[in-house]
Amino acid sequence: MRERSMLLATPKVRLVLSYSIKMTSKTAATQKFFVDFKKPASDGVFDGPAFEKFLHDRIKVEGRAGQLGDKIKIQSEGTHKLSVSSTIPFSKRYLKYLTKKFLKKHQIRNYIRVIASSKNTYELRYFLVDEQDPEEEDEADS
Repeated sequence: MRERSMLLATPKVRLVLSYSIKMTSKTAATQKFFVDFKKPASDGVFDGPAFEKFLHDRIKVEGRAGQLGDKIKIQSEGTHKLSVSSTIPFSKRYLKYLTKKFLKKHQIRNYIRVIASSKNTYELRYFLVDEQDPEEEDEADS
């Protein structure tokens, strides 16, 4: 009990840490992501130029949509591939989110899914659907 009272009676000591932050100039690492929509576009279901415009209008830079400037560039790589290159931090997951939003807006989200085919590439594929006839399903249930 005595130790405790002595500890309480001692004045509180503030410890001030001092440190220095070294400021180094880092060159912005360019990130490049791709969206491959070859299968849906070749079937005429997916519109590539509309998707490019959608991304340009919806990607937010510093809280503002549509004002990409030199920080983010969206380019068409051929007829069935789109590249998004960024000099600021940009999430691949954000690109997937916007792609899903585009699919939902055009009411094709129920047929097409977004799959990561490599570290920096998304691919649009059709959902796998069993192609059984309804008559065969009834016979299988009996």
